Amino acid sequence: MRIRSLLFITLFGLFLTATLACCGGDSKGHGGGSCSDGKDSCGMGMDGLMTMRDNLKAYWEDVRGKPFKAEGKVRKYYIRADEVVWDYAPGDINGVTGEPYTPAEAIYTVRETPYWGSQFIKCIYQEYTDRTFTKLKKRSENEQYMGLLGPTIRGEVGDTIKIEFRNACKFPNSMHPHGVFYNKDSEGAPYEDGTFGRDKGDDAVPTGGSWTYHWLCPERAGPASMDGSSAMWMYHSHTDESVDVQSGLMGFIIVTAKGMANPDGTPFDVDQEVFMNYQIFDERQSHYFDDNFAKFGTTPTIPTVGNFGASLQKHTINGYLYATGPYVKLKQGSRVRWNIMSMDLHTPHWHGNTFVTDGMRMDVIGLLFAEMKVVDMVPDNVGLWLYHCHVPFHFQGGMITKYEVVEKKKYH
Repeated sequence: MRIRSLLFITLFGLFLTATLACCGGDSKGHGGGSCSDGKDSCGMGMDGLMTMRDNLKAYWEDVRGKPFKAEGKVRKYYIRADEVVWDYAPGDINGVTGEPYTPAEAIYTVRETPYWGSQFIKCIYQEYTDRTFTKLKKRSENEQYMGLLGPTIRGEVGDTIKIEFRNACKFPNSMHPHGVFYNKDSEGAPYEDGTFGRDKGDDAVPTGGSWTYHWLCPERAGPASMDGSSAMWMYHSHTDESVDVQSGLMGFIIVTAKGMANPDGTPFDVDQEVFMNYQIFDERQSHYFDDNFAKFGTTPTIPTVGNFGASLQKHTINGYLYATGPYVKLKQGSRVRWNIMSMDLHTPHWHGNTFVTDGMRMDVIGLLFAEMKVVDMVPDNVGLWLYHCHVPFHFQGGMITKYEVVEKKKYH
């Protein structure tokens, strides 16, 4: 979009210069002729104006996108909000250093008075195979790095996404999407909007309750002119947004351009997609704070001094600290699309390889609150590499992991 804006300014400047030149004037309006023979001496200026109008019309048509036509698939998902005991740091070794945790690191990871350790009750989205909700849909071996993220929801422009949702957590929650088209009964966010009755049922699904969300994928939900073949969005609970998200409820949505999707919805020009959520989970803001104190607390009362408050702020990538979770493996020379989001302020940095985003080659990006970014990489540098937030107290607090680039002949 920035490049397109610059293009607009440049084209307008060239048009103005050409118009003034053909009329014998300068940029301050001095020395201009009457331009009475507009057909000859000013023709270039008029042609430029018409071209500019056509470009502006095309620009706004691109912003709007074509009207939705239900000519694609209906993609069905069975998703439940489930309570789990999540471990932010499996094992007792720092995955970056290969050594036991230092005292400064142990406050986040080791259960020792007064600290609660790395295990906490959370509520996460999980996908099931059918509407009986009896069998979890397993992730592949190379998707295990996704941690506590909900299932990736996919659509192609022209598709309809249908989600049968159940809530098995102790608090009301919802599914609120970004980017896609939805009616009021599929927004998943309670506020005074003039609606009532069924249009409110999606806002706060009670414990044990269910709801069916319908999300559409018009062209304006897919990639724009400066995107690649797919657009990335997030979804999360919006019933009590901040507390719901701190409790664990978020995931990714991918909308692929018309004609650019494989049967499973993945973009066919991409060999591998990666999904990363940078987030500081503040367990003091979770719906399960009291439950976690009762289950994992190490003192009779909740401490109020020292580093205890900081110890409950988990600086994670996909819910893991200090590279203790599974890491993603990439094939050397493959086309990799990283989809990255954040609920805080972070600066992800890749060691060893570079990528392109917004038309620029980089190895660090910046993320604001609820910001979503897509970067494309063709990894050429084989090895095991660090991947972390560059904010010092974030990576010192555990927001660091690894990714591996494997030689073509060894990748499987």
